[in-house]
Amino acid sequence: MDKNLAVIFPGVGYHSDKPLLYYSKKLAKNHGYEIKEVKYTFSKDLNSIKTDALQAEAAINEAMAQVVEQLKDVDFSSYDNVIFIGKSIGTAIAAKYAFDYGIEAESIIFTPIEMTFAYINACEGFVFHGSKDPLCDTDMCVQLCDELSITYAVIPDANHSLETGDVDTDIQNLHRIMKIVDGLF
Repeated sequence: MDKNLAVIFPGVGYHSDKPLLYYSKKLAKNHGYEIKEVKYTFSKDLNSIKTDALQAEAAINEAMAQVVEQLKDVDFSSYDNVIFIGKSIGTAIAAKYAFDYGIEAESIIFTPIEMTFAYINACEGFVFHGSKDPLCDTDMCVQLCDELSITYAVIPDANHSLETGDVDTDIQNLHRIMKIVDGLF
């Protein structure tokens, strides 16, 4: 039997008990994955990272130090399959961690921020993006996914939480998203 690990990298206000990460964790467990959740705190208000690349990079580096400490005892080479599941700034932190430490991990990338694409390697994940996400331009996201050969889904009219404001639509979208996620394990 394979030994599998899923590492959860939450967003700032999107913790692992919110729908995208909560159901991803459940699906990972259903597929026999051990779950490791990382947490991080930031010393500065993160509203500025939306518009300031230097502030975003500083926040990612601050979180990285915390993640490195939390994952220092994980022997990634002992796992047959490793998947990083990130949301928002967590997608950039996960991608940077994998890049910096040479971790062979697949990625589930929920609503990446622009900085995420600085660290992603080709063909290593699946990106979910909302067409009305104010933190990541849709045309840029699609272009970079195409250039990197990363599979992606753009959720029409969805924001940074992949929500449209219509509960029925959001539940249907969540169901479709989780069907895709289920197939990634």
